[in-house]
Amino acid sequence: MKDFKTLVQCRRSHRRFTDREVSAEHLQLILRAALMSPTSMGRRNWHFAIVDNKRDIEKMADAKEMGSQFMKNAPLAIVVMGDPKSNDCWVEDGSIAAMSMQYQAEDLGLGSCWIQMRNRGLADGHTANEVIHGILGLPENLEVLCVLAIGHPADELKPQSEDDLKWENVIIKSDD
Repeated sequence: MKDFKTLVQCRRSHRRFTDREVSAEHLQLILRAALMSPTSMGRRNWHFAIVDNKRDIEKMADAKEMGSQFMKNAPLAIVVMGDPKSNDCWVEDGSIAAMSMQYQAEDLGLGSCWIQMRNRGLADGHTANEVIHGILGLPENLEVLCVLAIGHPADELKPQSEDDLKWENVIIKSDD
């Protein structure tokens, strides 16, 4: 296990994966991280769909115009969802859960990448949410936030550089 400082520095978005499957033990740890993530008022109102069927993953990769084709080579996809009618913080809660899963995946030596689906779609007018619902038969009340592509990375990415941190974007207000 890496210390958190190193984990954050090393977590990068992997878009190339080997054919090796993600073990059931690793998947359970990733989901555990999501289920332990903080939520607004402790509601824990996020939902997740686990997809390891290659055909369904390939179809989901076509749910929006750009930025998702690489998902076709991922052995695992986790759809992150929420119910907007029962939780006005569903986007925030789902985002925290997704990031928790990505950090856990990194700690396990797996690669991951967030694929934005909310407010995305196809030129024919279908939303990514509609497409993914059609593929997976998800409950109508749930909205898709993102899909996480997860697998054993087929590339090696350098850790983030301390030199690239944008400290100028931080506003510090002190009493002095």
